[in-house]
Amino acid sequence: MLSLFVLLALVGLIIFGVPIAVSLAVTAIGTYLALGETSILTMLPQRMYSATTSFTLLAIPFFILAGNLMNTGGVTERIFRFAAALVGHVRGGLGQVNVVASLIFSGMSGAAVADAAGLGQVEFKSMRDRGYDERFSAAITAASSTIGPVFPPSIPFVIFASLTGTSVVKLFLAGVIPGVLMALALMCAVYLVAVIRKFPREMRASYREIWDSFKGAFLPLGTPFIIIAGILSGIFTPTEAGVTASFYAAFLGLVVYREISFQDLPRILWDTLLHTVRVLFVIAAAGFFGWLLIHQRVPNTVINLLLSLSDNPTVIMAIIVFILLVLGMFLEGIAVLVITVPIFMPIMHTLGVDPIQFGVIMIMCSMVGLLTPPVGMVLFAVSSVTDVPIGPLVRELWPYLLGIMFVLLLVVCIPEVSTWLPSLVMGGGR
Repeated sequence: MLSLFVLLALVGLIIFGVPIAVSLAVTAIGTYLALGETSILTMLPQRMYSATTSFTLLAIPFFILAGNLMNTGGVTERIFRFAAALVGHVRGGLGQVNVVASLIFSGMSGAAVADAAGLGQVEFKSMRDRGYDERFSAAITAASSTIGPVFPPSIPFVIFASLTGTSVVKLFLAGVIPGVLMALALMCAVYLVAVIRKFPREMRASYREIWDSFKGAFLPLGTPFIIIAGILSGIFTPTEAGVTASFYAAFLGLVVYREISFQDLPRILWDTLLHTVRVLFVIAAAGFFGWLLIHQRVPNTVINLLLSLSDNPTVIMAIIVFILLVLGMFLEGIAVLVITVPIFMPIMHTLGVDPIQFGVIMIMCSMVGLLTPPVGMVLFAVSSVTDVPIGPLVRELWPYLLGIMFVLLLVVCIPEVSTWLPSLVMGGGR
């Protein structure tokens, strides 16, 4: 009964437009007041503070900063030019380029909205200028931006690691194969759409053009290798990798390409601060909300409920994935993580599911949520930068959503898709 009350209160506040962080905090406070346990409210400041003091979470502002610096410093244009030289001649032309450029850029920013709002503008403008349908261009821009939080580095993986104590490095490695599979699935969808609609082929780039574009993108392309190699070699932690990526992006923008001036830095830093505060405020409120769930044994109630429905792990996993997909339609991805991780992780332990695999499943479910109305953050970001209305954009998205869902199904049914590479590189354990 209490679990139902908490759920209804939270959903009700969100439906009425209350910000997710405020909804989480008010639900927790209201529940304790209704139970007459007002003394526990003295724990509110401590729980909110402790939820944001994980060393792992320090990586978030730096990866956000690195993405903002690269979007401003001319990196995105160079990545797009290189991707165009590589795959521009494949059926679907700049649609294929859009996907490959997003895969490359995802190794630097780790945030879908940053990809959609930054690189997405470059991708959409190039496609529109070449005569591509605006709805098709906006749809593939939105879909390809969801590769970012799956392919390393990934801000959602950092948050999941801080909530569960799972290795950030293993989560990063676990996202490599699913991220590449997402890109391939989207490229296949673009190809089929291009064939059906008889899109023209682009001219194949010469070896000279490929080489010139590679030279232009060489330094930005080194960013993911610096991050992953540095972490795996033990030179720096994931948090320090974010700092390194930020300094490297600043060096490229200020010194190498000189497309960022020192006068631009206050605006970039301010945008980074605003984004970071929004993320950490949600995590802080979720810290107290999670304490409520644990204190009132809500996870145990949910576990017993799900196990009473079926003792088949596949069926239970399917139910959980369905719940995550539905929540993703109404909540931002980070909010889904901080609300559901305390509830579902004990179930995963009961079922014997690898937390690395479940982390990838959760992030992929949240990526689907970013593309589904009514609260798809990427939908709104792409719609705002392309002026394509939400309705036509959603109707155009279905082939790419099917591709992403197919990869999600692979991750759910074949654990090795996400766990093989971390096990190969780092061995067993969390």
